Amino acid sequence: MGLLLVSFVAGILTVLAPCVLPLLPIIVGGAAQDARRRNPYVITASLAASIVAFTLLLKFSAAFVSVPQVAWTSISGGMLIAFGLVSLFPSVWEKISGRFALQKNADALLEGSAKKSGMAGDVFVGLSLGPVFSSCSPTYFLILATVLPQSFLVGAVYLVVYAAGLSVALLAISLLGQRLVRRVRFLADPNGWFKKAIGALFVVVGFVVATGNVVRVEVWLAEHGYPSVTGIENALLEKTSSPPSSIFSERYHEIANPSGFVNSDPITIGQFVGKKVVLVDFMTYSCINCIRTFPHLVAWDKKYRDQGLQVIGIHTPEFAFEKKQTNVEDAMRRFGIAFPIVLDNDYGTWNAYGNNYWPREYLIDLQGNIAYDVVGEGGTEETEAKIRELLGLDAMPETAAESPSSTGPISPETYFGSNRAVRSSNGPELGGGWNVTPEAAVTTKPGATVRYRFQARQVYLVASAKNPTAIGVSVDGVSKDSVIVSDEKLYALLDDKKSVGSHLLELTIPAAGVSLYTFTFGAD
Repeated sequence: MGLLLVSFVAGILTVLAPCVLPLLPIIVGGAAQDARRRNPYVITASLAASIVAFTLLLKFSAAFVSVPQVAWTSISGGMLIAFGLVSLFPSVWEKISGRFALQKNADALLEGSAKKSGMAGDVFVGLSLGPVFSSCSPTYFLILATVLPQSFLVGAVYLVVYAAGLSVALLAISLLGQRLVRRVRFLADPNGWFKKAIGALFVVVGFVVATGNVVRVEVWLAEHGYPSVTGIENALLEKTSSPPSSIFSERYHEIANPSGFVNSDPITIGQFVGKKVVLVDFMTYSCINCIRTFPHLVAWDKKYRDQGLQVIGIHTPEFAFEKKQTNVEDAMRRFGIAFPIVLDNDYGTWNAYGNNYWPREYLIDLQGNIAYDVVGEGGTEETEAKIRELLGLDAMPETAAESPSSTGPISPETYFGSNRAVRSSNGPELGGGWNVTPEAAVTTKPGATVRYRFQARQVYLVASAKNPTAIGVSVDGVSKDSVIVSDEKLYALLDDKKSVGSHLLELTIPAAGVSLYTFTFGAD
């Protein structure tokens, strides 16, 4: 019930988010333009229905899984541009539609929406905004990534409530726009300058949406002090989440809703209970923190497999390309991982354990109880000691602990996609031609550049390219070895053995179709 309330509040707060602010004039203009005939209730209801329908189609329909997000933003932007052009040039549209016999088909959608009264135009405005109107809410992402896969019915209810909250806020804005027009009568002239201005506004915003430049407006707003409302949502989510119980008193949770298996036939955890100690590791193959744990997992699998240890990897993807089984199979071969891997594409097992981290390891004893839990890369010696204890083996001999080197703080993981980039106060500086999607920034023409000031010894980049592309790398103005990017995976850009310090990284990308997902850093 707590998340239900948070979903509604999140919908309201989304209206104030930087990613939605550039689109608000469309809502105000769509309702205020020809105010005597426009119906703001229909506009906002259509937008809410579009958000729900688009989300469910994209999440569950196989026909839409391979359609990139840029296609949806292009469609939405194109619809807005078409709406604006018809409003700006009604006489030209009449000539075109008459000459090419478009009256029966296109007029019903475009001319009818921009020139005639009735519901069609209102529905058109609402539907055109749905695919791009809900990309920056933590609650929306939580519903999409975790609640929906776990329970379609519950997730759909939360999604509808989220859309309802958004609609309430938009409706209030729309009604205020109509009141303004009624007070200033001359603005209501359907053939006057106000309608032309609104048409131009539709064209401009449509172009910004279609070219993926909404995120640039978001970043500009964030950098110039526009307050973020995502912190309020995160605080609400933290308050509504129940405090974790003692993990050591819990029973194991079974694999839930797997999308496939790598290195084995279908398995369950239950089949090993009473026979083996089970190590469950949540991973994803492009995560540098996970990659650093792979050697330990491989070593433990080889060392203790015949003594009663069963390692099971739960591969829960962070990016869409990590859902592809062939990509996971290639990665497991590359890292020498031979133990079973469960594809957790719908976050079923992730949710069963209430997990929030990559990587995370759970040790399950012979009785099926979770006996040990470790988050992140550290604690390898303690984890191995616990493995030996549960297996009934002698304790490992103590070794002198190495004194940690003075490294200082390192830069946090930094995302290029609009879903997360705007929340970083120090994002990458992009130059040249780019299209920013929710997950990645994609080059649109040769010569694109990236500048980023970081603090670390190692720098890694999750990236992919349509064709193998050599990315130029320089640090503090000094050229380094170029990195050839092809498959969707993590690439090492820099490994500097000197002390951690502040440096300027510059990338030069000589081709279009290169996707950058995230920077990660290390100080080993």
